[in-house]
Amino acid sequence: MKRYGLLILGTLAVCVAWAALVFATLSEGWLRSPLVEGDDPQAFVAAAKASAMADNRGNLAFVMLEDGREVGSFALSQGDPVDGDTLFQVASLGKWLTAWGVMALVEDGRIDLDAPVSTYLSRWQLPDSEFDADGVTMRRLLSHTAGLDDGLGYDGFAAKEDRQTLEDSLTRARDASPGKSGTVRLGSEPGSQWQYSGGGYTLLQLVIEEVSGEPFAQYMDRAVFDPLGMERTTFDHERALELGLAQNFRPDGPVEPFRWYTALAATSLFTTADDLARFLAVQGPDGEQPVLSHDTLDLIATSHASQLGADIWGLGAMLYAPNASGSFVIGHDGQNGPAINTAARIDPATGDGIVILSTGHGSLATELAGEWVFWKTGNVDNLDFAAGMETALFWFALGLAVILLLAMIIGLRLRRRSRRTSEL
Repeated sequence: MKRYGLLILGTLAVCVAWAALVFATLSEGWLRSPLVEGDDPQAFVAAAKASAMADNRGNLAFVMLEDGREVGSFALSQGDPVDGDTLFQVASLGKWLTAWGVMALVEDGRIDLDAPVSTYLSRWQLPDSEFDADGVTMRRLLSHTAGLDDGLGYDGFAAKEDRQTLEDSLTRARDASPGKSGTVRLGSEPGSQWQYSGGGYTLLQLVIEEVSGEPFAQYMDRAVFDPLGMERTTFDHERALELGLAQNFRPDGPVEPFRWYTALAATSLFTTADDLARFLAVQGPDGEQPVLSHDTLDLIATSHASQLGADIWGLGAMLYAPNASGSFVIGHDGQNGPAINTAARIDPATGDGIVILSTGHGSLATELAGEWVFWKTGNVDNLDFAAGMETALFWFALGLAVILLLAMIIGLRLRRRSRRTSEL
């Protein structure tokens, strides 16, 4: 019996060691090579362009920064030509810029990050639940830790006149992505966990309107985009149409019609690669801008949420990987179905950054941005880690099956040996 006990303990130890090895290989990038060797930015731009040309199925605009200055750019198109000044609808990437709008009101003393969000609402309130709604604060909404369980995800509307009011959308969004209730409500204790919530940013959109007294898109133009010189960036769909939009392509070729949104803050920013490069550049060590203080920028890039022991979210910004200065490469990605994928990253300590806006491929921008993070830091981008989990689980399951099979074989041999010994 002692041998069987040791076999069981040994098998468990090997299983744990195998799980740790698979997890570490994924999280540390042990089997991964950077897109290019060395630190030549032009080599990275060339490699990124070659990769994009091989996978591009629509439109793509790319800009890379070193020390806050553009060092390379390119654009690809399957339809009407695009360039760095062409507007793209960038989906959830707009949440990062919405956070700047919120923090501008915080700096003006008009919002307290830790006050209940209900303090600022007159047009709509969270529905009653078993959890204390006073725990839903601006800080927690920005960091997806407010306890909202909507998981939105908006698909938008085919026509402008189909849109709901903000209040109706918060009560039940008719354009909720498949499998989502569309209801913004408390599903867990505020502050207890990280849970992505597009509805939380729709609620922030309402707060901005209530506090500023302006339509959301108008406020963001006045308070954020105009001061930053982002002249071709807007949440106003009609203005974006006037400026001219890059076509949205599906991966199989057809053009995807643009959708209209009530949830602007969560999913319907229109911007250009050059404007986003300006937005990144002012967040570097030599960047100057009149919207937010350096202390506020540091707060945005400070961890407010973690998963599996990894810091993943600041205030409106995703934390992708540690940098060499004890902080993080930050930014945001966007994805609307298979037609739109966008990504922006900045290392605030160096001013190095990247912008990729794409249509026609569901993950091309995110993949190239992840390659840039690994090339720059040697660390695996958190979205790359998440994308690799399925493969890692496959190898873990395969290894586990082999370990258990070997343990069974050893167990059978021990049993036969025990029988022979007893017969003697």
